[in-house]
Amino acid sequence: MAVNKKRSEDAKLLLELALAAGEIGLKYFKSENKVWFKSGNSPVSQADKEIDDYLRLSFAEKRPDYGWLSEETEDNPERLKCERVIIADPVDGTRGFIEGRNEWCISIAIVENGRPRDGILHCPALNRTFLATKDAGLEIIETEKALPNTTKNPYVTGSKKLIETMKELKNAPFDVMEFIPSLAYRLALVATGELDGAFARGGASEWDVAAADLILEESGCKLTDADQKTIKYNRPKVQVPALIATHNKRYEEIFALAKQAGFLH
Repeated sequence: MAVNKKRSEDAKLLLELALAAGEIGLKYFKSENKVWFKSGNSPVSQADKEIDDYLRLSFAEKRPDYGWLSEETEDNPERLKCERVIIADPVDGTRGFIEGRNEWCISIAIVENGRPRDGILHCPALNRTFLATKDAGLEIIETEKALPNTTKNPYVTGSKKLIETMKELKNAPFDVMEFIPSLAYRLALVATGELDGAFARGGASEWDVAAADLILEESGCKLTDADQKTIKYNRPKVQVPALIATHNKRYEEIFALAKQAGFLH
């Protein structure tokens, strides 16, 4: 695939480090990988920690003036004073990673003035990489092209609970893709056209969605909350509200259906 000539220097760095981090992840994938649990019964693995250490130290060396926010690093409020902040999830979809599922990714965004300026989702086990720079478009680097969906109703997905709810609806206005462990990857499938929409319950964190947000934006899609507002990043509280992702052309239609079904709360 030809390199996007508008690819920023930061995007080049994101690609370099994400690919290297992916090699670390593959070393532990479907192999020996120590696992423990943090607050909220959320799993964290040896792979999460090693990738986090690698990314944090690499960015500290190459972009020392950038702030740092990651799922696996204790938050430092000094990031709030930084002009640019790296927001990373070393393994998005840790439960799936531990279970041996391929749908996990390394998610990294560089945020400026509250919005992502560069972002990458690297999915090593799927051989797919999504790289975006603000106003420079989306690059998808993959070994196989995915087939577009051909469902009659809007083809959507969400959390396990939302999927169960959608399946129980009589005359449901949606066709539902089965659960995908990585929230970031779910959102990216909207950008590729493999899904018409993706929903997220409130309570996810900035590192789950920041890179995917830019990937959606640069592909003609949008990610908003229940008030149809875009998300601001590098805030003191890192949790984000319930979200909907869909293509601009279908946004109003799918947003109305999601609102009616009570998915956006």
